[in-house]
Amino acid sequence: MANPEKITVEGVEVDTRHWIGGERVASADGATFTTVSPIDESVIGEVSAAGEAEVDAAVAAARKAFPAWSKTSPAERAAVLRKVAEGIEARVEELGTVETRDNGALLRSHLRGVMPRVAMNFRFFADYLENDLAHPDMTVPGRGHRERITYDPAGVVAIITPWNAPLMLATWRIGPALAAGNTVVVKPPEWAPLTASLLADIMRDAGLPDGVFNVVQGTGVDAGAPLTRHPGINRLCFTGSVPTAGVIAAAAAPNIVPLSFELGGKSPLLVLDDADMDLAVDIAVEQFDNAGQVCLKGSRILVDEAIAEEFTKRVVEKSKTLKQGDPRDLETDVSALITRKHFETIDGFVERAKAVGLSPYELLVAASLVEREAPAGEFDKVARVILNRLDEPMRLEFDSTVNYGLEDVELATTDEARGEKTPWNTYAKEGLPDTPIASPSDDAIKAMEEPAEGNWKFFVTVDKEGTTVFSDTYDEHLGRVDDAIRSGVLDSKREGEGAGSGNGDAAAEQPAQ
Repeated sequence: MANPEKITVEGVEVDTRHWIGGERVASADGATFTTVSPIDESVIGEVSAAGEAEVDAAVAAARKAFPAWSKTSPAERAAVLRKVAEGIEARVEELGTVETRDNGALLRSHLRGVMPRVAMNFRFFADYLENDLAHPDMTVPGRGHRERITYDPAGVVAIITPWNAPLMLATWRIGPALAAGNTVVVKPPEWAPLTASLLADIMRDAGLPDGVFNVVQGTGVDAGAPLTRHPGINRLCFTGSVPTAGVIAAAAAPNIVPLSFELGGKSPLLVLDDADMDLAVDIAVEQFDNAGQVCLKGSRILVDEAIAEEFTKRVVEKSKTLKQGDPRDLETDVSALITRKHFETIDGFVERAKAVGLSPYELLVAASLVEREAPAGEFDKVARVILNRLDEPMRLEFDSTVNYGLEDVELATTDEARGEKTPWNTYAKEGLPDTPIASPSDDAIKAMEEPAEGNWKFFVTVDKEGTTVFSDTYDEHLGRVDDAIRSGVLDSKREGEGAGSGNGDAAAEQPAQ
């Protein structure tokens, strides 16, 4: 598809070509990709899609510009960065408007916090460069030696950024890289590439020399991959998922390129009984900002038992007041997910959880048990055991849930440990643990969503080769426990109890009815 050099987004003109060596450059083969607004799934425009040729050109431009830029004084670099910050501040509304259209995040958040933070990322490092990097020479006592600390730029820094806050997260890396005297090649996210183009205009207007800052747009496969393996880069920064980071690390390894990663997490929100309840509730409800698409959002809330009921009630009440709608409306609280695929994934997760009789959170908790309990290749069977025991109802009686509450993990837990009541110990409590006991893998989650068919309520590993046997009845299970004891994979001291597990982590004792 033909690519107009410039498009208009909510009244703001955006150049859709790459920025390489101080010039706008279309892809040599004319390749483009379509950027679509998550607000209404309308096409925003066609954007030049980089391949190996454009990446090579951008890295070459950055390497050419490096010697001169690296030799500029800290004061000179700081002055340019402050001009960049001023340019961003003058265009906060334009930047916020374009990014909201591009990634669906709240315009209110962009105007009040995100874009001012973008400017701060440059001003902070300008100030740091001038005021905090000087170290006086030091004399080593008794040796007559002098030590001198200097900071030298590395060279070309490749920066690959995510879609949830593309400009702010990019400038966390761009600001210090330029301040240090490095040159930069940025690959913005294909789902939200447009504000990187506007930043290139601001860099130009601030007087940044040609080639010091470069932007190549495109997919991870076509643009990101050649950039990560390029022999001409000296540092590489990536913000995104753990699996992608693994691929990038492998690609950069042959060139011994130092890496800086900011990856996804499962941040806990901890609310103790002496917490400011109003503040805690506000923070909890803020997790819906950007439709929850923020890696440092509190995806787990751990609340002191003494205030849990009141806290939960207030969070639910406040959540009901949130307004869903168009993120361009300053009164909107919850906006759009980035793509329809993301929506379908989340919706499917909810529906699949319902299909097995669990809430989405319960499914995650159950999947964490699968992660800890199940041998390779048996995830779906262990998932079925969990569901069958919950349906009886029977206590799950998994040693992994006992170990989760112990300071020192035991392979085969003791009677004393199994008798201790904790939020997780499924020997001493009914149903699932109160929280996950591990980070479940995709395979564990899929197993809970699509469990095997069977009537099993027990399982035990019976030999040192890892053979796991699933049983419908307790008597049948006891026979398999004897096999495990004879093979040496289960401690014989538990024979009289009829408990069993090959790894110390399996549904074990006679179930409590």
